[in-house]
Amino acid sequence: MIVLVPAYEPDARLVTLVQDLRAAAPDLPVVVVDDGSGPAYAPVLAATRAAGADVVGYAHNRGKGHALRHGFAHARAAHPGHDVVTADCDGQHAVVDVLRVAARAAAEPGAVVLGSRLFVDEVPWRSKVGNVASRLLLRAVTGLRLVDTQTGLRAYPAGLLPWLAQVPGDRFEYELEVLLRAPGAGVPVVEVPIATIYLDGNASSHFRAVRDSVRVMAPLLRFAASSLAATVVDTGALLVLEALTGSLGVAVVGARAVSATVNFTVNRRHVFGGARVPWRVSLARYAALAVTLLGATWVLLAALTHVGVPLLVAKLGTDVTLLCVSYGAQRAYVFAHRAPAGAVGAAPAADVVRETVGTGGPRRSFPRRT
Repeated sequence: MIVLVPAYEPDARLVTLVQDLRAAAPDLPVVVVDDGSGPAYAPVLAATRAAGADVVGYAHNRGKGHALRHGFAHARAAHPGHDVVTADCDGQHAVVDVLRVAARAAAEPGAVVLGSRLFVDEVPWRSKVGNVASRLLLRAVTGLRLVDTQTGLRAYPAGLLPWLAQVPGDRFEYELEVLLRAPGAGVPVVEVPIATIYLDGNASSHFRAVRDSVRVMAPLLRFAASSLAATVVDTGALLVLEALTGSLGVAVVGARAVSATVNFTVNRRHVFGGARVPWRVSLARYAALAVTLLGATWVLLAALTHVGVPLLVAKLGTDVTLLCVSYGAQRAYVFAHRAPAGAVGAAPAADVVRETVGTGGPRRSFPRRT
């Protein structure tokens, strides 16, 4: 196992982290990825190297997601067969927690292990905004109920590194993309509680609340835009075909066929990256999902209008609900790209992890989902 630390404009806390890791676990390799920090940070990185870390990187800032993928590639080349524990460079992760996550990963091969913060004390608003937004998104579209979706302390099995290299996202959205894709890839996700550490109100964090929260929400926003475009195409095609054929039935069926083709193509290429799944397979899955959603729409509309809900209100509520269902189903089933064979362990489908963090610390139950 190795520890991988992406670093952008680090300070002395990175050096301290490396020193403490090397002191606590001398045989544990530490790799630091310099995410284009620039010449001004060369002394810190030199001190990090002197402390025992292997420092790699590139000249220009590319973002945390890119740094992680760069580090995974380095790990595969320099430390083949090693699991990877990622940690942040700004002092938010105690060495004892890094080792706790590493130990849990060793005990559950194939699972992604998250070192999840408890959020029981005052939390800087930037961190709270990002975590709440991503947590709600993840729950809505995958069913995963996680306490901390934005933690940078994670463990990834060695067999999963090729799959991680294909997950898109160059900045903070990358780590959420991993969680969004994990259920469809058959990758178990486990949470282990860790201490919540914020120094100086988390002033050193490079997370930008508005811009990076939008990046975090980008997968669902792209899907919503694709669905809206399909609706526009469906409406336009309906009007054109009805005028040309004079048959409403032909127009409805033809318009739905055109809009579904557009929606399938856009989602496959630009929303879910499903080009890695054979198009015949994903098309068959998409068609099955479309029929299922059509039936669900009819059932929900009939039920809601039967109890007195106005048709327009019922239609809007049904569409919003099924939008989330459709997003989750397309990500987890229609365009799901499975993890490499042998990368996924046999973790149980659901469990609860109970641990106490620190002396007299709060006890908190963490649901674990696959």
